[in-house]
Amino acid sequence: MEKAYKLEFGGQPGGELFMTCCGCSRTEPLHCFGPAMKPHYLIHYVLNGRGIFKMEGEEYPLEAGCGFLIEPGQMSFYQADEKDPWMYIWVGFSGERAEEYVKSMGISPRHPVFHSEQSDELYSIVRDMMDHNTVGVANELRRNGLLHIFLSVVAQSMPEEKREETDRANQYVRRAVEFIQRNYCNPIRVTDVADYVCVNRSYLYTLFQKSLGMSPQQFLAAYRLTKAAEMLMVPHLPVESIALSCGYQDPLVFSKAFRQMKGVSPTMYRKQIQQDENRVNREHLKQVEEFISRVGRLELGGEP
Repeated sequence: MEKAYKLEFGGQPGGELFMTCCGCSRTEPLHCFGPAMKPHYLIHYVLNGRGIFKMEGEEYPLEAGCGFLIEPGQMSFYQADEKDPWMYIWVGFSGERAEEYVKSMGISPRHPVFHSEQSDELYSIVRDMMDHNTVGVANELRRNGLLHIFLSVVAQSMPEEKREETDRANQYVRRAVEFIQRNYCNPIRVTDVADYVCVNRSYLYTLFQKSLGMSPQQFLAAYRLTKAAEMLMVPHLPVESIALSCGYQDPLVFSKAFRQMKGVSPTMYRKQIQQDENRVNREHLKQVEEFISRVGRLELGGEP
């Protein structure tokens, strides 16, 4: 038997990361779950007592301070100890970036178990989730915010060496790229990007070369100038404003960088776009006129 307080959250799921359920259980001796699968990610954390967790042929003895991950569609089994049955909390979640977050935390089928000394904080977070359990945008935002905090506390407990080297490298590059995409309009430098992802500039350079075949500086410049080229398609935007909008404080520096990438100045690039657009419009108009002419001949009984 199990004394459990649990919540399943309905509504239309969606987004990068969102809660699906949470709860707290005080189990009887030898109480078990499974073998079974879940449709979402599930993290259990043991508050007190003991038990075992089985997955993919491995058995993990657990006690207070330990937690374990169950991935969607993963067969698992867990059981309370006969003499000292456990009490645990759990949080279920899903989302487009759920897998990415879990991997970056260093938890995986190879390393499904973790240890954290933040028992009181984790319990407090789950209690807060359960206290805000009703339908409404305010409570939904609060629960999803608490989910991020819960995962943050777990992530702080994971030793760095448990994170796969390749996964870490990919995460650094992806987060660096995201930082650039969000901040290209500001006068950021590569050192700002490196500081954000918590690596030194030379290591970030190596990661970008391996992953993208270019340096962080080259990627930053290419992204800014690509955005500038898109803005130049809007006729009324001044070139100086486009330069500022893409992180260039000096329009002359912007023009020089743009010419190096596109082979022409921003002003000439805009003229070429307009000329190409006019040419396409003229060709389309000619096709329409020819079609109307053919229809007219048909109505008069002529040959198409």
